[in-house]
Amino acid sequence: MFLQVHFLTSYHASLLNRDDAGLAKRIRFGGAERLRVSSQAQKRRWTEWMRGQTTLPTALRSRHFFARELKRRLIEAGIDEEKTHNLIYHLAKNILTAAGGKEALDKETLAMKQPVLFGKPEADFFVKLLSEADKQGDEEEAKAFLDDRIKEAKNNFKALLQQSGIPDPFVGIEGALFGRFITSDILSRVDAPLHVAHAFTTHAIDTEVDFFTVVDDLLLEEETGAAHAGDMELGSGIFYGYVVTDVPLLMSNLTGCDRSRWREQDSSDARTLLDLLIQAITQVTPGAKLGATAPYARAEFVMLEVGQTQPRSLANAFLDPANLNLSGVHPMEESIAKVAEYLTSLENMYGDTGEKRFMSSVYSWTRDKEQVVPLKDAVESALDALFDAKGE
Repeated sequence: MFLQVHFLTSYHASLLNRDDAGLAKRIRFGGAERLRVSSQAQKRRWTEWMRGQTTLPTALRSRHFFARELKRRLIEAGIDEEKTHNLIYHLAKNILTAAGGKEALDKETLAMKQPVLFGKPEADFFVKLLSEADKQGDEEEAKAFLDDRIKEAKNNFKALLQQSGIPDPFVGIEGALFGRFITSDILSRVDAPLHVAHAFTTHAIDTEVDFFTVVDDLLLEEETGAAHAGDMELGSGIFYGYVVTDVPLLMSNLTGCDRSRWREQDSSDARTLLDLLIQAITQVTPGAKLGATAPYARAEFVMLEVGQTQPRSLANAFLDPANLNLSGVHPMEESIAKVAEYLTSLENMYGDTGEKRFMSSVYSWTRDKEQVVPLKDAVESALDALFDAKGE
């Protein structure tokens, strides 16, 4: 079962996502160059917003998890700093698998070679485990205790967390949605149920270079010129975005169940996350140049699709770029019309593939099969269709 989200958002003069040269990211599609916003840029901003909207466990992605999270908490709890450092290193080197024959982390700083995602429940578990190890006696006795628990954990790490009083063993909302790739003996790899496409403009690129200066407030009367001069590329346009959620996999990540038994689980956390996700997709802006361009905008067209058929993007609706200069036609309406036309063409070729669609739009929708409703109602109906106990 999949939830697909298609959305169109118009941004004024902005620089939503930059490349290594400081220019707006772009992609050539259908013979025309387009502005682009990477999936990473979108997911980062969505995640930051969602963290502040939920009480569900979150996660930390960092190279410094062991030093700045575990070590800090254990020292604050009164455990000797040197012993804490040595026990954390002993634990870490046994749960992280080194890549290419290199050490997985630095012994002096406890910094990992690569950033790794750890859930808040996992951090709580490690703190509890190390605190218990400290109580065993001297450092060697503590390390022997850790070795026994690590060996036990290799069989079922999630079960070990639950036995230790951690009720929600999933790797935070970040891991549940975006997955976790890790080389580790005991830490579980988490596949990502959320698939995010790079957003791009429905029409050909439209940018210009903005030159700006900085005035020196302490400039003497006889001195002229600016204290600093710079430039940045600005663009505007209507962006098409596409997101897919593999709902059984999301339920598996949240509850630890086999994905084939996802309908037997409590769906309240999944509903909460998907509701927040759709809010983020439709309302949260990519973060580049906020102070200089205030690129705050909301999606003006959203289509939610629920079904078991293999997902498919509607990006090819814009293979032929939208013409934003059509006389008497609103630019956003032109892009929406291309989505409707392409969807009808797919149905003419493949027939009805069984998706249930829920629409919300500022502008008119040309197909009679779907009705436009307020976004809140569309989201609620889509989630009901996903988690209906009678669903297949």
